Amino acid sequence: MGVHFLLAADGISRVLVLLTGLAAVAGVLFSWNIELRTNQFFAFFLALIGGVYGVFLSFDFFLLFVFYEIAIVPKYFLIAIWGSTRREYGAMKLALYSFVGSAMVLIGLLASYAATGSHSTALIDLAHGGLSPHFQMWCFPLVFIGFAILAGMWPFHTWAPTGHVAAPTAASMILAGVIMKLGAYGCLRVAMGLYPHGLDPWGFTFLGLGSWRDVFAVLAVIGIVYGALVALAQTDFKFVIGYSSVSHMGFVLLGLMTLNQIGETGAVMQMFSHGIIAGLLFAIVGRIVYDRTHTRQFGDLEKMHLARRLPFAAWAFVIAGVASMGLPGFSGFVAELEVLVGAWSAKPWWTVVAGVGIVVGVAYTWRALQKAFFSDRLPTPEEHSKEGWHTLGAITWPEVAGVTLLGAATLLVGIYPHVLLGQIEPAVKALLAGGGLQ
Repeated sequence: MGVHFLLAADGISRVLVLLTGLAAVAGVLFSWNIELRTNQFFAFFLALIGGVYGVFLSFDFFLLFVFYEIAIVPKYFLIAIWGSTRREYGAMKLALYSFVGSAMVLIGLLASYAATGSHSTALIDLAHGGLSPHFQMWCFPLVFIGFAILAGMWPFHTWAPTGHVAAPTAASMILAGVIMKLGAYGCLRVAMGLYPHGLDPWGFTFLGLGSWRDVFAVLAVIGIVYGALVALAQTDFKFVIGYSSVSHMGFVLLGLMTLNQIGETGAVMQMFSHGIIAGLLFAIVGRIVYDRTHTRQFGDLEKMHLARRLPFAAWAFVIAGVASMGLPGFSGFVAELEVLVGAWSAKPWWTVVAGVGIVVGVAYTWRALQKAFFSDRLPTPEEHSKEGWHTLGAITWPEVAGVTLLGAATLLVGIYPHVLLGQIEPAVKALLAGGGLQ
């Protein structure tokens, strides 16, 4: 059939492999307390990581699809067995959304294989197989949406917050930090790489939209603002982080749709940045706070004065929060700035609307910080007298190591972004030029 076990890496792949390695090591550190079927947990966890590595390193479409499917199965079991809130529902919803997206990608794969007639599924062969502009015009949205479902694109995002909340800490970190990047990577490497004419103008306008580029850019900016506004209204700490991931992934998709070098470079940088920061946020909420307090409701956390009782968690969340908001000195600032500059060059109103999402992002982050750690609300005498109220478990060395690893990564990239930009920019330039590996 012309299927090749073809592994390769350009600058984009190398950056995402690095992200996966950091998230995986941190996930192990934050899973030090797993006691239920420990060997099976780490077997599924490592199988998931292996599938992710396979996707980022595959330069054969069929091989990439196989690894993409391999990554879906372990995350179902990780959530369904070791998860918490509505774990069976969250696991099944995530799996169904993933398989629907995979089916769309598979149709695109088979159609492209048949259309080229080259009897090869290597990405480079398919890209140079003479796919007609008409074929690309209908196949591009099919494959792009198939991958974008896993990237959390609005309105196909609803699996993401549910899955994040239901998953155990390490799975939440990988789900938000890495799995959502599989979808964005597929959009860039496969959909945009194989079907560049799919982004051409239609020749007519509908509701002001004249191309698939316009459609997906509008969905991206809606996702940015919608995710931020819904996060602002949440009462569950983990749901805030879950919806913030939808908002931040909107920046990735917006950057891809700019079709210029700075915007797409920013999109890849945002994949890395959000992966690190979201992993850190989920670790703080799910492992450090929830495992000690056994609640994620702001109404309960407000009365616990965690800034005094868990000062390490409070200051770790301050660092992760300001990084998530895009404060200069952290990776999020570099990534979002490049996306916004690229969007302004494409269509200025995209930048204006995305800027609203950033402002709302500041609001929900500070709201969560105040309610969870720095509230002035006092506990009732009955609550204060409960056994265990005054004592919370001490912070462990794996938790300190995990927070330090992820915090140092976002800080290093924020201070010296060229460490990643030097890898990303040549690869993005080659993709935009329709070239091969760099």
